[in-house]
Amino acid sequence: IVMTMSSWNSSALKAALSSLANGIPLDPLPPPVHVPDASVAHAPKRTPAFRDDTDYVLALKNALRYFPSKYHAVLLPEFEAELRKYGHIYMYRFRPTHYEMKGYPISMYPGKLTIAKCIMIMIMNNLDYEIAQFPHELITYGGNGSVLSNWAQYHLLMKYLCQMDEDQTLVMMSGHPMGLFPTLQSESAPKLVISNGNVIPNYSSKADYDRMYALGVTIYGQMTAGSYCYIGPQGIVHGTTITVLNAGRKYLGLSQLNGTGVVYVSSGLGGMSGAQPKATYIIGCIGVIAEVDMRAIQKRYKQGWVQEIIEDLDELIERLVYLKQHKQSRSIAYHGNVVDLWEKFATYTQRNHGKLLCELGSDQTSLHNPFNGGYYPVQLSFDASQKMMTSDPVKFKQLVNESLVRHVHAINILTAAGMKFWDYGNCFLLQSSRAGADIMKNKFAFKYPSYVQDIMGDIFSLGFGPFRWVCTSRNERDLITTDKIAESVLCSLRADETEQRVTAQLDDNIYWIRNAHENKMVVGTAARILYANAEARIKIALRINEAIAKGEISGPVVLSRDHHDVSGTDSPFRETSNIEDGSKFTADMAVHNFVGDAFRGASWVALHNGGGVGFGEVVNGGFGLVLDGSKQSETNCRNMLFWDVNNGIARRAWAGNGNANFQIKRAMQRNPKLKVTLRNEVDSQLLKQIKIPSKL
Repeated sequence: IVMTMSSWNSSALKAALSSLANGIPLDPLPPPVHVPDASVAHAPKRTPAFRDDTDYVLALKNALRYFPSKYHAVLLPEFEAELRKYGHIYMYRFRPTHYEMKGYPISMYPGKLTIAKCIMIMIMNNLDYEIAQFPHELITYGGNGSVLSNWAQYHLLMKYLCQMDEDQTLVMMSGHPMGLFPTLQSESAPKLVISNGNVIPNYSSKADYDRMYALGVTIYGQMTAGSYCYIGPQGIVHGTTITVLNAGRKYLGLSQLNGTGVVYVSSGLGGMSGAQPKATYIIGCIGVIAEVDMRAIQKRYKQGWVQEIIEDLDELIERLVYLKQHKQSRSIAYHGNVVDLWEKFATYTQRNHGKLLCELGSDQTSLHNPFNGGYYPVQLSFDASQKMMTSDPVKFKQLVNESLVRHVHAINILTAAGMKFWDYGNCFLLQSSRAGADIMKNKFAFKYPSYVQDIMGDIFSLGFGPFRWVCTSRNERDLITTDKIAESVLCSLRADETEQRVTAQLDDNIYWIRNAHENKMVVGTAARILYANAEARIKIALRINEAIAKGEISGPVVLSRDHHDVSGTDSPFRETSNIEDGSKFTADMAVHNFVGDAFRGASWVALHNGGGVGFGEVVNGGFGLVLDGSKQSETNCRNMLFWDVNNGIARRAWAGNGNANFQIKRAMQRNPKLKVTLRNEVDSQLLKQIKIPSKL
């Protein structure tokens, strides 16, 4: 719920939040926590993957170094108990309980700098109980997408932000606040630099991550969890809306899905995947999302994102037949394992002469983390899986792999009958291949595309990607004002656009922003997202900055984007899966993007190893840019947002994407200072004359 300023008890709240400036509470120590709060979801037990006893001792030593030595004897047995019981030291004793964890209006925060206060808002929003998957373990989404490693780091981070001066930059190293460093020429320099999970490449396996996370020396920042830019499920709702709309265009030849009776089937109702039923409702098709955890289902049902809950597969089929016949839209949660659902649908199709119950299918289980809560095998109940993943991890891994084989087999039956299926960037294809499932088209290619490879890649190549902003006043009126600004900008661009591939994206996002308020998308801070190209992002940002200067918006606005964007991520099985010149396994683009944003005016920047598809499988980065109505904000917008998008378009054009080639040429025409090396096409008939040596 977006609350107005009058909703807060200002004096009491300011008093509570003033403690953010104090650092780690020590005198007295907060009371110990012996039993986790049963009212919130908690992370499953981690597997530390320690190499020997020395690692076990080192994890405890690393945790204790945050505290003066006089407290070590008290804290050591407590931290050791956490390590044994949970596989990680979260320091539950130090979790703040005297204020509710959420992003409050900026006027409530202590500190010297507007940017620092904005960062505090974003951090606390990432840990908001309505948003975070496991808030007490500082995990925002994806099972292990961490904001920080422990609660001591939280207190240190907030203290530094409260102390920060204009000529200082805060450095964060995988959750650890390294400190404040002097910064000359600070107007365009970032106030915060974040690095999460970046390791020597030879030490980037899942086991390496498990060990280093348990040692407290790295975190899996996912994407916007560790960069403090998550805006709740709204972001993935929009992304899913755009993906399914474009899937309908590409696979089914339908310009829109409302009133068509088209069924989209997937799995997961967690932090990210929970967006799927809301997206299908907005689109107007029929959505069926399987979920094993009833608590996750109830959360989405109470939000109004799930309209029906069905536990019996025969009842589900009967309901779908009715909805398809009457071409009615509905978002349905199936309480059960998605493998059971796919197998039931496959049997139905086989018995009904190839008739399909669903036209579109995907998967959003957290298969970047398959053996520690990201995927639940069909052979076990939810509770039995929770127990076995720690009591017998070898057996659990075997069951997960067997389940994936069945999972893929059922999908193969349905796609043979005409259903269209894609990997939703959750590592489904890669993990299924590792499990031995029949998922490979040949030795080097999967049977099914990644959604970026087949659907979203061309959109990214046009420069359209997830642009977002947060009104730090938390005032609903301010958010409505920004919505109107964004709609006006997009409509203006649409009126002048003649390219159909561009107008289709503008039309989708005009429809989205026009209905965003009515669709009640806000969870947490007053945030909004849409897909925009560089021109639209710059114009929207400048108009918002102008509105702040005129007093039409009552507080600063934080601009950001998902790392899952045009330029921010190198991920060969997702964001860069449509790069076909052999460079999709390189990470230069994401690194260049991070560095370029840093010296072009970003308020903070982040670079991560891991995100979506797993540790060691992706490098991604993001930014925050604070608008305060100043001329400096205007300069930063023009300078940074142009680079942030066109960096990736240039790379995609060089790799051979036609849309990117079109878009980067257009960008050079509009800005003569941009000069990009363009690809020269090679005659395919000439290439056929090449004689391959017998030995390579």
